[in-house]
Amino acid sequence: MKKILSIITLGLIITSNCMAYEEANYQVIKKNEIYEIRKYSDRLAIEAEISNQGSSFRKLFKYISGDNENNEEIKMTTPVTQIEKKGNMTMQFYLPSRFNKSNTPNPSNSDIKILNIKGGYYAVIIYSGRASDKNFIKHKDILKNQLKKDNILILSPPIKATYNNPFTLPLLRRNEAMFVINIKDKGEI
Repeated sequence: MKKILSIITLGLIITSNCMAYEEANYQVIKKNEIYEIRKYSDRLAIEAEISNQGSSFRKLFKYISGDNENNEEIKMTTPVTQIEKKGNMTMQFYLPSRFNKSNTPNPSNSDIKILNIKGGYYAVIIYSGRASDKNFIKHKDILKNQLKKDNILILSPPIKATYNNPFTLPLLRRNEAMFVINIKDKGEI
């Protein structure tokens, strides 16, 4: 029941705002029929370890809803990402670009960490459908196999990125699987 309420709440929150969300800034360096290579700038994020998706999402959402040292509401951004770190899954919300280390409010909840995600090159496959683990694993494997064929070195665990609320029709959803990759400069691509 809690999971259903969390999904409904998430949907209502996201659909209540008709404006587009700020998206993490990147430049597409190369694109082919399977994936694209993006160069991301450094960006700030908040992160919570996933014990179950609802609780980590709820913790992060409470932070941007004002449960922080400044009681400051912060606009939602996209994507919401998940990545394994030290054997544990984490969920991340990116902070709007107006934030930096000096003006980001500290979390009230000690389970939430503020971190700088270092910019770099990411290989990304975009897919629609549900943001299920099965759909993610399928596309992550397609990307990983193609990167190996293209002799591109993968530097990170797979990252799951979701952009839409649960009420968006599966055909219209934007999901991504991505890896940090080793590309020194555009000349190597």
